[in-house]
Amino acid sequence: MELYLIRHAIALEAAPGQSDDARPLSPEGIQKFSEVVRGLKRLGVRLDRLYHSPKLRAVQTAELLVPLLEGETEVTPYLAAEPSLALLETLQGSSVALVGHEPWMGELCAWLLTTRREGHTFPFKKGGVALLEGPPKPGQMKLLGFWAPRLLRRLGQ
Repeated sequence: MELYLIRHAIALEAAPGQSDDARPLSPEGIQKFSEVVRGLKRLGVRLDRLYHSPKLRAVQTAELLVPLLEGETEVTPYLAAEPSLALLETLQGSSVALVGHEPWMGELCAWLLTTRREGHTFPFKKGGVALLEGPPKPGQMKLLGFWAPRLLRRLGQ
C-alpha cells in the first residue's frame, strides 16, 4: 500500500463561541493547498481512497484532493484522535490518503515506521505530506517521501 499522510491546510482561528471542529480553511489555506495538489498531480499521485477527519478544516482539505481521487472519500472519527489499530484496520486500497491533524499525523507516521509514537513524531507543517509504503501496521512501513507544502507548491507551478 502507498499511504499518504496529510495534515490539513491553513485554517482560520476559531471565532468567539465557535467550536474548534467548525474552523474552516482560510482563503490563504485554500489557495496554497490547491497549489500543493497541483504539485502532487505533477508527481503522478493517484488515490484509490481518501479518509479524513470530520473536522471542517480536514473535510475542506480532502475536498481539494478530489482531483487526485479515482475512488471514494470516507469520514472517520479515527483521524480526529490519537492513532489507533482501529484506524489501520479500516484502510482499504492500494493508494490511500489520510487527512488529519497534528500531533496525531506525526505520531501516526512515527508509529507506522518505528512502532513507537509517544514522544516520537514527524513535524507536519499545515498542508505537509508524507508518503509511506508497505502494510499499514506499526513498524512495517517505510518512508518514501516527506514534503513540506512549499516544495509541493513549487512543483505545481
